[in-house]
Amino acid sequence: MSPAPGRRGRVPLRLRRAPVPWDRQKPTWREAKPVLIADALKRAQSRPSGNWYVVGASRDLPPGRTLGITVAATEVVAWRDGEGRLRAGPGACPHLGAPLRDSPVRCGTLVCHWHGLALDGGPFAGWEPFPAFDDGVLLWVRLDAVGGEPPSERPYVPVRPRVREALEAVYAGVGRCEPEDVVANRLDPWHGAWFHPYSFVDLTVTGTPGDSPDDDGFLVDVSFKVAGRLVVPVRARFTAPEPRTVVMHIVEGEGAGSVVETHATPLAPDERGRPRTAVTEAVVAASDRRGFAVARAAAPLLRPLMRASAGRLWRDDLAYAERRWELRDSGRFPG
Repeated sequence: MSPAPGRRGRVPLRLRRAPVPWDRQKPTWREAKPVLIADALKRAQSRPSGNWYVVGASRDLPPGRTLGITVAATEVVAWRDGEGRLRAGPGACPHLGAPLRDSPVRCGTLVCHWHGLALDGGPFAGWEPFPAFDDGVLLWVRLDAVGGEPPSERPYVPVRPRVREALEAVYAGVGRCEPEDVVANRLDPWHGAWFHPYSFVDLTVTGTPGDSPDDDGFLVDVSFKVAGRLVVPVRARFTAPEPRTVVMHIVEGEGAGSVVETHATPLAPDERGRPRTAVTEAVVAASDRRGFAVARAAAPLLRPLMRASAGRLWRDDLAYAERRWELRDSGRFPG
C-alpha cells in the first residue's frame, strides 16, 4: 500500500496498472477459515452491550415525529420532547393499548390518537419509559428485559470523528436472519473483492485477531473503485466492540479516522416465525483536505448517494446473512 495517501495536498486517486479480471484474482477461501470467523464472532458475542439497541438514525427523527419499532418482542415508541431530547417507552398506550407509533407529538408531548392520553416521557399509569440516547448520528434505546445483561448508563458508541466536522449518512435495511449472521458477514473481510467487485479490488487481509486484547481486529488493505481503473487505496481495521456492532476504521489512506459502523437489531419475527434483523449502517467520513468543507456543504446532495452505495452492498450482504441463517436453521451450516 502507498504510504499516507490521505495527506493534505496529495491526490488520493490511483490508477491501477493492470487490472486483474474477477475470475483471475487470488482465491481467498483458504485464508477465510471458518474457525477464525467463528472465533471472532464468539468474542463479539461475549462482550457487554449494556442492553442497548440501535433503533434508527438521529436525522430521521425530527421534533414532532414519532418512531415505532419492535425490538425482539418489545414494542417501542420514540420521539423528542420540547427541548429536543430523545424519549422512548413501550409502544402500547397504557389506557387501552393503542399503537403509539401512530400518535402525534404536540409541543414535545406524545398524545394518544385514540383517547387523548398525553405522555411527556415520564412514568404514567404503569407506562415506564426506556432509557434512550442520541449520539448525534444514531438513536439507541436500552431494553433490559430483552438484553438480560447488567445495564450500562450509556451505549458503547465507537470512537468516530466529531459529527460537526464530518459527513455522515445512515442506511437502514431488514433481512430474514439473526444479528449474529449480520455480524459474521462483517467479520469476513475476505469476501469483499469477490462478492462486491463493483466496489472493492486488490483486497488483502494483512492481519487477523490474535490472543492479546490489544490485537483484536482484522487489518485489510483494499482499494475502493471510483471509475474504470481509478481507485482509492486505504488500510482498514474491522473490530466488534459489542455483540451487535462491527466497526470499520480507516487507519491509513484517504479519510483516515473515518468509520463505517454496522449495527444489527433483532426485530419481531415474520408471519412464518422466521427471525428478522434490522441493519443500520452509519458512515461517518472525515478528511483534513481543504476541499472536504465543500463536501460537507453538499451533504444534502451526497447523503442519498452514500445511502444508495451502501444499499447496493447490503443487497448482497443481506443475501449472504440470510443464506447463513437458512443453513444454520436447517443444520447444514459447514463446521
